Amino acid sequence: QAQLVESGGGTVQTGGSLTLSCAASGGTIRFFSKGWFRQAPGKQREFVAGINWNSGSTYYSDSMKGRFIISRDNAKNTVSLQMNGLKPEDTAVYYCAASSLSVVLTEHSANYWGQGTQVTVSS
Repeated sequence: QAQLVESGGGTVQTGGSLTLSCAASGGTIRFFSKGWFRQAPGKQREFVAGINWNSGSTYYSDSMKGRFIISRDNAKNTVSLQMNGLKPEDTAVYYCAASSLSVVLTEHSANYWGQGTQVTVSS
Protein backbone atom coordinates (compact mmCIF):
# COMPACT_ATOMS: atom_id res chain seq x y z
CA GLN A 1 0.00 0.00 0.00
CA ALA A 2 1.42 3.33 -1.05
CA GLN A 3 1.98 5.86 1.67
CA LEU A 4 3.80 9.05 2.53
CA VAL A 5 5.07 9.72 6.02
CA GLU A 6 6.26 13.17 7.06
CA SER A 7 8.60 13.99 9.91
CA GLY A 8 10.59 16.91 11.22
CA GLY A 9 7.93 19.35 12.28
CA GLY A 10 8.16 21.32 15.51
CA THR A 11 8.41 24.76 17.03
CA VAL A 12 11.07 27.25 16.06
CA GLN A 13 11.67 30.93 16.70
CA THR A 14 11.34 33.60 14.05
CA GLY A 15 14.34 33.53 11.73
CA GLY A 16 15.12 29.93 12.54
CA SER A 17 15.35 26.91 10.27
CA LEU A 18 13.64 23.56 10.11
CA THR A 19 13.88 20.62 7.73
CA LEU A 20 10.92 18.40 6.94
CA SER A 21 11.26 14.94 5.48
CA CYS A 22 8.79 12.72 3.65
CA ALA A 23 9.35 9.01 3.14
CA ALA A 24 7.53 7.27 0.31
CA SER A 25 6.85 3.56 0.33
CA GLY A 26 4.72 0.99 -1.44
CA GLY A 27 4.35 0.36 -5.14
CA THR A 28 5.43 2.90 -7.71
CA ILE A 29 4.81 5.95 -5.56
CA ARG A 30 8.55 6.31 -5.07
CA PHE A 31 8.78 7.31 -8.75
CA PHE A 32 6.03 9.91 -8.53
CA SER A 33 6.72 13.61 -8.49
CA LYS A 34 6.56 15.02 -4.96
CA GLY A 35 5.52 18.26 -3.43
CA TRP A 36 4.87 20.11 -0.21
CA PHE A 37 1.71 21.97 0.66
CA ARG A 38 0.70 23.73 3.82
CA GLN A 39 -2.51 24.72 5.54
CA ALA A 40 -2.72 27.42 8.18
CA PRO A 41 -5.70 27.65 10.54
CA GLY A 42 -8.72 29.06 8.76
CA LYS A 43 -6.99 29.10 5.38
CA GLN A 44 -6.98 26.91 2.32
CA ARG A 45 -4.18 24.48 1.66
CA GLU A 46 -1.55 26.11 -0.54
CA PHE A 47 1.33 24.92 -2.69
CA VAL A 48 4.81 25.37 -1.23
CA ALA A 49 7.30 23.51 -3.45
CA GLY A 50 7.48 20.61 -5.87
CA ILE A 51 10.08 18.40 -7.50
CA ASN A 52 10.08 16.20 -10.58
CA TRP A 53 11.37 12.82 -9.47
CA ASN A 54 13.17 12.04 -12.74
CA SER A 55 14.76 15.33 -13.70
CA GLY A 56 15.02 16.88 -10.26
CA SER A 57 13.49 20.11 -11.56
CA THR A 58 12.11 22.17 -8.71
CA TYR A 59 9.19 24.55 -8.40
CA TYR A 60 8.36 27.04 -5.67
CA SER A 61 5.58 29.29 -4.61
CA ASP A 62 6.72 32.88 -5.09
CA SER A 63 6.37 33.63 -1.40
CA MET A 64 8.66 30.77 -0.43
CA LYS A 65 11.23 31.09 -3.19
CA GLY A 66 14.66 31.90 -1.81
CA ARG A 67 13.81 30.72 1.71
CA PHE A 68 12.74 27.11 1.17
CA ILE A 69 14.63 24.38 -0.66
CA ILE A 70 13.11 21.11 -1.82
CA SER A 71 15.34 18.14 -2.56
CA ARG A 72 15.12 14.42 -3.11
CA ASP A 73 17.11 11.35 -2.20
CA ASN A 74 16.39 8.68 -4.75
CA ALA A 75 18.17 5.95 -2.82
CA LYS A 76 16.17 6.58 0.34
CA ASN A 77 12.91 7.46 -1.45
CA THR A 78 12.64 10.64 0.54
CA VAL A 79 11.91 14.25 -0.27
CA SER A 80 12.95 17.05 2.06
CA LEU A 81 11.96 20.64 2.56
CA GLN A 82 14.59 22.87 4.11
CA MET A 83 12.97 25.99 5.52
CA ASN A 84 15.09 29.00 6.38
CA GLY A 85 14.26 32.44 7.67
CA LEU A 86 11.01 31.21 9.12
CA LYS A 87 8.29 33.72 9.92
CA PRO A 88 5.19 33.44 12.14
CA GLU A 89 3.07 33.37 8.97
CA ASP A 90 4.80 30.12 8.01
CA THR A 91 2.99 28.43 10.88
CA ALA A 92 0.86 25.66 9.39
CA VAL A 93 0.43 21.95 8.97
CA TYR A 94 2.76 20.88 6.18
CA TYR A 95 1.73 18.02 3.91
CA CYS A 96 3.73 15.89 1.55
CA ALA A 97 2.02 14.95 -1.72
CA ALA A 98 2.77 12.65 -4.62
CA SER A 99 1.48 12.78 -8.16
CA SER A 100 1.74 10.60 -11.25
CA LEU A 101 2.04 13.81 -13.23
CA SER A 102 5.44 15.31 -13.97
CA VAL A 103 4.95 17.87 -11.23
CA VAL A 104 2.46 18.41 -8.45
CA LEU A 105 1.51 22.09 -8.25
CA THR A 106 -2.09 21.93 -7.14
CA GLU A 107 -4.10 19.89 -4.69
CA HIS A 108 -6.09 18.37 -7.53
CA SER A 109 -2.96 16.96 -9.17
CA ALA A 110 -1.98 14.94 -6.10
CA ASN A 111 -2.75 11.24 -5.94
CA TYR A 112 -1.44 10.63 -2.42
CA TRP A 113 -1.09 12.69 0.75
CA GLY A 114 0.82 12.29 3.95
CA GLN A 115 -0.78 12.82 7.33
CA GLY A 116 0.81 16.23 7.83
CA THR A 117 3.31 17.63 10.30
CA GLN A 118 2.86 20.78 12.38
CA VAL A 119 5.30 23.67 12.06
CA THR A 120 4.96 26.51 14.53
CA VAL A 121 7.03 29.67 14.31
CA SER A 122 7.01 31.76 17.47
CA SER A 123 7.59 35.50 17.45
